[in-house]
Parts: sequence; C-alpha cells; structure tokens
Amino acid sequence: ELFTPECKFKESVFENYYVIYSSMLYRQQESGRAWFLGLNKEGQVMKGNRVKKTKPAAHFLPKPLEVAMYREPSLHDVGESVPKAGVTPSKSTSASAIMNGGKPVSKTSKTT
Repeated sequence: ELFTPECKFKESVFENYYVIYSSMLYRQQESGRAWFLGLNKEGQVMKGNRVKKTKPAAHFLPKPLEVAMYREPSLHDVGESVPKAGVTPSKSTSASAIMNGGKPVSKTSKTT
C-alpha cells in the first residue's frame, strides 16, 4: 500500500492520559493551529479545522497491544532470592538463618 503525507499524524498524550492526533501536513491558515483527528457522536470523522484538542471528540484512549504485569519485589523476596556464595539454602535452613546472611544462628548462645 502507498501512504501519502496526509496519513502522517503526531501522537500526543493529553491530560488524564488521553491521546490526541494532529495532522503533520495541515494547519489553520491564519493562526497556524494544527488540525486534529476527531469523531462525532455517530462515529463519523469530523473536519480537521472544526476539532480542537480540548474537545472530547479528539480524545482517544490508547489500548495497549500487550501488557506485561510484574509483581513489585518486596524486601523479603530480595533477601531470600539472593543466596550468599558457598551457602545453599536447604530444608533445614530456617528463615532466621536466611535473614542473618546465610549464617546459622544457634539458639543456645547467650549474649552478655
């Protein structure tokens, strides 16, 4: 397919994350204001010189094609997922040993 210069639009993010599209080719004669892409209530295309960027007819909500949701790691996950060199966590390793840098903690030792 052949695209003409009329097919080029500038995509801008407006307030409240709306997306507006302005023509790269056409502008108002007197003011130089850009022409915006807009749809009326029936879904028909409006004339570019009649649409303003502040009007709801020009506001579009972007639809992401692919969303990758990642869980934000907490401090507990970071401490458990990074073992020290030479120490491998096993079934007998308690949570207090992992939090102590991988060193086993004896419960019988007394501090004075």
